[in-house]
Amino acid sequence: MARLPLGARVFGWLRGRRSTWRERSTARDRGEVELNQRRVYVLPTRAGLGFGALLLALLIGSVNYDLGLGFGLTFVAAACGLVDMFYTYRNLAHLHLRPGRASAVFAGEEAPFELLLANRTRLSRFAVWVDVDTAQDPRHAVDVPAGGGATVVLSGASSRRGWMQAPRVRLATRFPLGLFNAWSYWQPDSRALVYPFPEQDAPPLPVSGYPSPDGIGSAGSDDFAGVRSYQPGDPLRQLAWRHIARLDPSLGGQLVTKQFEGGALDELVLDLDALPPRLDLESKLSRLARWVLEAELRALPYALRLGRQSIEAALGPAHQAACLEALALYGGAGEDR
Repeated sequence: MARLPLGARVFGWLRGRRSTWRERSTARDRGEVELNQRRVYVLPTRAGLGFGALLLALLIGSVNYDLGLGFGLTFVAAACGLVDMFYTYRNLAHLHLRPGRASAVFAGEEAPFELLLANRTRLSRFAVWVDVDTAQDPRHAVDVPAGGGATVVLSGASSRRGWMQAPRVRLATRFPLGLFNAWSYWQPDSRALVYPFPEQDAPPLPVSGYPSPDGIGSAGSDDFAGVRSYQPGDPLRQLAWRHIARLDPSLGGQLVTKQFEGGALDELVLDLDALPPRLDLESKLSRLARWVLEAELRALPYALRLGRQSIEAALGPAHQAACLEALALYGGAGEDR
């Protein structure tokens, strides 16, 4: 096997060392942290390298031509560069970082993570860029006043249900002159709950109690029981035209269907074991998530059965959140994330 060139091997080794260093630098940064001198790193930017080359050219010219003013200009400019390096470091150092709230989302959506920056010094901080470590260009710039704080909400794409750990954060600044870049990494001790994504075009709710073997419930047509979101195949005569007329499609309005029920209903039970066996586990949980949202929309009290786990019939935001959380964590999903 042909060996790689020496330059490529050195570059690969440096990249591996950089990844290892980044992991170690954030392994102990959970919870609230302070960006002390061991956590803030400073390197010159491209503009700083150009400025250094200019200083070198001025110094060489001053030496060759014995220019007293050239020496003075070179040393004054170099002093300004050193002062800029110190101010760049100070603009980021001794900030306190603390994780905030993380809202629950459905799988496939962007999970928001709130991050709190506290400045407990008497020096204001300007143009601090904050973003996830994987972002090519930072998207959030904040100013943190002296003795105050700032809040940044970052987002990370969720792929599957369960707990989602907050992504690693990179903070950077080039204030004030842009000759140096100071940065630090932080792993927030925060996580968001990811619900199963609701099934699209799911069968109607099993309003007569437990679902039938094919997963489709039945309902009567005697008593008007409210409206629900339109499902493909609903008769046009059952569309709730008065409700539709009051909904502006440009504002997120949608078709709704009248729902009729014949006589008294059995308890609405959403049971995982009663769903069609041809569906895999994730498809079943996705369908149950859709039915939970549908039952809340129609104000129908419902119970949830997930194997040995049972949630009694109720209604309301707290009950909906409890059911969706049970669906998200069923089977221990996300415990290792």
